[in-house]
Amino acid sequence: MDATTASFPAAAVANTGKDLSGVAWTGGSLVGSLNPVNHGFRTADGKGGYIINNTHKRYKRTRRDADGNVIDENDIQDDDIPGNVVVQFRDREGETVGEAMDIPTSAGTEELGTLIRSLLNEDDEDHTTNKSHVPYAFFAKIERITKTTNPSTGEPVVKTHTDEIDITDFNSLKAFLKEYHKQISTEHTLELTYQPLALFKVRPVTRCTDTLPGHTEAILHVSYSPDGKHLASGGGDATVRFWDVNTSTPRHTCKGHKDHVLSTSWSPDGKRFASGDKRGFLMVWDPTKGEASGTIKAHSKWITGMAWEPMHRNNGKCERLVTSSKDGLAKIWNVRTKRCEATLAGHTDSIESVKWGGEGLIYTASRDRTIKVWNAEEGDGKGRVGLLVRTLVGHGHRVNTLAVSCDYICRTGPFDHYGRIADLDKVKDRDSDEWREGAYKAAVAKYNAFKGSGEQERLISGSDDFTLMFWHPTENKRPIKRLTGHQQAVNHLAFSPDSRFFASASFDKKIKLWNGRSGDFVTTMTGHVGAVYQVAWSSDARFLVSASKDSTAKLWEIPSGKKAKDTLPGHADEVYALDWSPNGASVATGSKDRTIKIWKH
Repeated sequence: MDATTASFPAAAVANTGKDLSGVAWTGGSLVGSLNPVNHGFRTADGKGGYIINNTHKRYKRTRRDADGNVIDENDIQDDDIPGNVVVQFRDREGETVGEAMDIPTSAGTEELGTLIRSLLNEDDEDHTTNKSHVPYAFFAKIERITKTTNPSTGEPVVKTHTDEIDITDFNSLKAFLKEYHKQISTEHTLELTYQPLALFKVRPVTRCTDTLPGHTEAILHVSYSPDGKHLASGGGDATVRFWDVNTSTPRHTCKGHKDHVLSTSWSPDGKRFASGDKRGFLMVWDPTKGEASGTIKAHSKWITGMAWEPMHRNNGKCERLVTSSKDGLAKIWNVRTKRCEATLAGHTDSIESVKWGGEGLIYTASRDRTIKVWNAEEGDGKGRVGLLVRTLVGHGHRVNTLAVSCDYICRTGPFDHYGRIADLDKVKDRDSDEWREGAYKAAVAKYNAFKGSGEQERLISGSDDFTLMFWHPTENKRPIKRLTGHQQAVNHLAFSPDSRFFASASFDKKIKLWNGRSGDFVTTMTGHVGAVYQVAWSSDARFLVSASKDSTAKLWEIPSGKKAKDTLPGHADEVYALDWSPNGASVATGSKDRTIKIWKH
C-alpha cells in the first residue's frame, strides 16, 4: 500500500449507500493510532470505495493585494518597508558625519541634502556662498554574490563584490530599499556616502552662433584646450587648424602632415597640441605660435590614438605622450627630447584605442579582442616603464573604444570650470617655475578631491560584439560586469566629469546611459536616425551632446532625458566630431561637409 494513499474495499462501506468524499472516518478515531493512514481528505474511487489522500505536504499561504491579485512571494510591497531606517552619513574620504540617526524612509534626495547641509553647518541664509543650493548625490554600498565554476576543477565558486549604488534618482529611501531589499537589511544601519555635485550650472546649447569654413576635406577631430580658450581641428586635408574661441576666426593653419590627421590631443597644461596622421608621423605644435616643435616618425602604419600623461603624475612637466597604431604597437614618447622611452609590444593586431589612467597605468584596446594594462612609471616596486601588468580578456570581437573614470580630470589638468587656476591668476608666464609648481599642486589637489578615499579606477570597454565590459583594471583582470543592450557595434564611450554616469554610442542609432560606479543600466536615449559617432559631456555633468551620421547633433538632459532636449541641425553631411568646452561656454561640431559649427546658449 502506498504511503500517501489508502484504498478501502467496497464492503467496508456497503451499508452507507452514500458518496463518502469528505473527512475520512472509519468507525475509529479520525486521526490516530486506530487509523494511522487517515491524515487527510478522502474521495470516492468510483467502485464503491474511497481513497484517502495524505496531506503531509505543506502549502504556502497565498497573499493577495487589495484588488485580489495573487502576490509573488519574491515581490515586496510598500507595507513591508519600515517607516524609518537608521542612517549614517559618510563623506568621500570615509569619515563619518554626525551620529547615526533615524530617518523616515519617505525622505528623498532633497530632504537628505537639507539634512547634510545642517550637519555640515552650512547656513541656509548664506547667500554670498550660495551653499544652500549645493545639490548632493548619495550612494549606498551593497554586496552582490556571483556563482561561477572553477574552469580547472569544475567546482562551484562563490564570489562577493561590492557595488556602489547611486540612490539620487530614487524618489525616496523607500523606493531604494524596495528595489534592493535582497541585498540590504533594514535592521542594520544604512551607510550613505554623500558627494556634492557641481557648484555651477552649464546652460544648455540651443543655437548655432558661428560656422567656421576653411578645411577642404572632412573634419575628423575638434577639441577645446583644457582651459577652454583655444579650439583645434584636424581632418582629411592633412592640416591642423587653431581657432580663436572669442571671435570664432582662424588663428593658425598648420601644414606639415602629408596625409589624413587621424588623432589629436591637448597636453593637460594647454601648452602643446599633438597630432598623428595616416602615415605614422607624430607632430607636436605650439598653439600660440602655430609652429611645430617636433616631427617624429612614430609608427610604420597609421596612428589610431594618443594620450598625454596626467599632470598630477609628472610634476607639472607634461612631456610624455603615448601613441597607438595599426602596427599593433604603442609607444611612450618624450616630446621634448623626441625620444621613445618604451615600446609596448604584445598585441597581435591593430590597437584601436589608448588611455593613460590616473594611477600610473596605460590601457590599450586591440582588434585581437584583448585589453592590456601597462606600467608607465618607475619606482615603488612597479618595475620598468612599459612592463605588462595584466591582460583583460572577455570580449568576443575587436575592442573599439575605452573610457577611464578619471578621463575628464586628467584632460583638464589644473584648470577649474572657469579655465583658471587658483592662486595663479597673476602669474602670466606659463613657462615659469612658479606657474608649473602651482599648476602641479592644483592638479594633485583636484585629482585627490575627485578620487576621495579608496575610490577605484574604473575602465569601460566597447566592442564589435555589441557589449560593454566594466573593469577594475588596477586590481583585477576579470570583468566586474558585462553590459548588454546595444544591437550593433559600440564605437564611443565617455564618463561624465564626476564619473557618476557613462554614456555609450553605437551604430544602432542609440545612446545608452549607465551608472558609473555599479555599471547598472539607467536609460536609452533615442532620436537619431543614423549611427551615433561620438558623445561629449558638459562640465557640470547635467547635459550630453551626440554627433551622428544623420547630419545632426542632439542635446540630452541627464539622467532623465530619454528623448532629446534639443536638436542642433545645420550641417549638410555626417557629423564626425564634437566637443564641449571645459568652461561650458560652447559646443563645437565638425562634419563631413568641411565646416565647424559653434553652438551656444
